[in-house]
Amino acid sequence: MSAEGVAAATGTGTGAGAAVRLRGAATRRGRAARVVVWALLAGLPLAFLVVFFGLPVGVILGRGFVTDGALDLSGFAEVFGRSRTWRVVGLTLAQASVGTAIAVVLGVPGAYLLYRTAFRGRALLRGLVVVPFVLPTVVVGVAFRSVLAPSGPLGFLGWDESFAGIVAALVFFNYAVVVRTVGAFWADLDPRAEQAARALGAPPWRAFASVTLPALTPAIASAAAVVFLFCATAFGVVLVLGGLRYGTVETEIWVLTTQMLDLRSAAVLSVVQLAVIATVLALAGRARSRRERALGRTGPRREAPRLALRGPLARRADPLAAAVTAVVVVGLLGLPLGTVLVRSLHEPGGGWGLANYANLGTTGGRNALSVTVWDAAATSVRTAVDATVLAVLVGGLVALVVSRRPRGRGARRAVRAFDAAFMLPLGVSAVTVGFGFLVALDGGLGPDLRSSPLLIPVAQAVVATPLVVRTVLPVLRAIDSRLHDAAAVLGAGPWRVLAFVDWPVAARSLGLAVGLAFAVSLGEFGATSFLARPDRPTLPVVIFRLIGRPGAENLGMAFAACVLLGLLTASVMAVAERLRSGAGYGEI
Repeated sequence: MSAEGVAAATGTGTGAGAAVRLRGAATRRGRAARVVVWALLAGLPLAFLVVFFGLPVGVILGRGFVTDGALDLSGFAEVFGRSRTWRVVGLTLAQASVGTAIAVVLGVPGAYLLYRTAFRGRALLRGLVVVPFVLPTVVVGVAFRSVLAPSGPLGFLGWDESFAGIVAALVFFNYAVVVRTVGAFWADLDPRAEQAARALGAPPWRAFASVTLPALTPAIASAAAVVFLFCATAFGVVLVLGGLRYGTVETEIWVLTTQMLDLRSAAVLSVVQLAVIATVLALAGRARSRRERALGRTGPRREAPRLALRGPLARRADPLAAAVTAVVVVGLLGLPLGTVLVRSLHEPGGGWGLANYANLGTTGGRNALSVTVWDAAATSVRTAVDATVLAVLVGGLVALVVSRRPRGRGARRAVRAFDAAFMLPLGVSAVTVGFGFLVALDGGLGPDLRSSPLLIPVAQAVVATPLVVRTVLPVLRAIDSRLHDAAAVLGAGPWRVLAFVDWPVAARSLGLAVGLAFAVSLGEFGATSFLARPDRPTLPVVIFRLIGRPGAENLGMAFAACVLLGLLTASVMAVAERLRSGAGYGEI
């Protein structure tokens, strides 16, 4: 048989070779297309992070380390040679440590009650518990100030303008973080190990301490790290409740920048804060990885047993968890918010009515404001809408990229680094971000953007993006990677895979992501306090100005404005809860 006949019989002729080459070329083109698509998806949010976070923070770092183009560390010696600096750093660490410890101690019983037992109204209680987390810091500061004032319900404690009052407000904020993080993990924990310990004769407390508590350690550590970050970078609460007496690094940066015009000292403190935050973020990331690995080894999810306070089915832990949670919800969460509502109805001239709400259409006593509260509310809503669109777009792209599970070790490390980079704004002070915007975007490195109306939405989007990522990411990670492989084998291109596999699943968490981003942007105060123009203040800025002005009329307007802002925030979160279609709060 001739060579041509052998080639034809065996299929190795020029036609078959051409087909093989065509398939190889098609595979290479598909691989190149996927690389281009993922490069675009990663490059757009990365450019946003570099310009609007990396550049401002980098300029702050430069102010702390560089003088006249040369490395100069004398600013550190000067700042840390002041006794006030050590006092501020000590107060920051003390408030964050004590606040974290109390939040964990109170949050674990709440996590058990809301995620390990079933009772009527549990879903509503879960929603109420998370409201304080998204409330504006200024509202919380005013609420606790009214509760702890000598004339307030808890004035007898003597906690007005005290360390204890600030810690109570920090716990108020972060209680939901512990409950959500530990509770979601606890709900997926296999109960059979603890049941086996009980069957072998261990009493309930010993079975919990020796079996369940060690299993919960990754979730508790992760929650504690995040709570410490939030406590250490709290701004509005500390500024309203503690002032200069109980100032933290966060408030000290604000004072040095806005009142003393000492940018170099503020930059040094920002550098120190960034170093501490980077360390805590690394610990939080490690704890989160341990939690994810532990969840991968859990057993099948079981229906939570009914809450039993009495009778033969009663468990000893149930009454204790119910009692602790009731005290926290009523005393710590409900009392401050209820006091603000009552004070808003107390008219300046005495008696009760809606005079304070009617005054929201004015500029306050002695023209304390440059615009009315309603104008500021409209500005806040417009700004929050713009910030939400940016945060959801950027955060959604980040979550999509991070949700991938590449096979190569280098690619996996790159994805982890990409995720960690976008978590930095979660811990970096909003005050530092606002300060950096003022310094970096003054036209020295490009156009002067400080007067742009988009500056505040961009700053708020930087702060809200990590929350969007942590909300959407767990939903995307739940997609079986084999679906992507199957779609690719069937000939679907990268865009079709995204449209028909990822998007339908990601849409489940979109309502919650939008709600969180909008609520956080609506109440953001740290960066906005630097960037808001006098003729276009946001509602939190107006509230802070009102409580700093003398007169019962201004104070009453501040309470009414707090109620307005709180209702807006709670309404947004209520709508987000209804739109979330079963998506959880993920990794807040």
